Amino acid sequence: MIHEEITEFAAALPRHGGLAGLDLGTRTIGVAVSDGLRQVASPLMVIRRTKFTQDAAQLLKLVQERALAGLILGLPRNMDGSEGPRAQSTRAFARNLSALTPLPIGYWDERLSTVAAERALLEDDTSRKRRAEVIDQVAAGYILQGALDRLSYLAR
Repeated sequence: MIHEEITEFAAALPRHGGLAGLDLGTRTIGVAVSDGLRQVASPLMVIRRTKFTQDAAQLLKLVQERALAGLILGLPRNMDGSEGPRAQSTRAFARNLSALTPLPIGYWDERLSTVAAERALLEDDTSRKRRAEVIDQVAAGYILQGALDRLSYLAR
């Protein structure tokens, strides 16, 4: 089930269990996962996009292997808060994915997540080649960590 608001998403989640954060790009999907207590997001992998069915199969295999409790998708809004074609594409991906899994799916505003990830990698003196390899999963980590922090605040 897809939840527009993080409060609805939080209510649909079981008490414990990790989450996956996804940074959907046109060519790749950055994936990050949290621990079972939902404290820390860790960048995990990058999925090279092919067809939706193959992309979804890889994601759902990961969900099953790690016994994840929900999915957070980065929603790429414009700086003025409006939604463009990339946000529509993300929503379509979420609709198609929700037909394949009963897990709750939520959105998190991903504005500037890639910028923050790039900055962190530059500060870490990561080579240009390595940055290109990991930027999407690091951005997914930023998206997921933002959602985890909000969920933690809501649980108080």
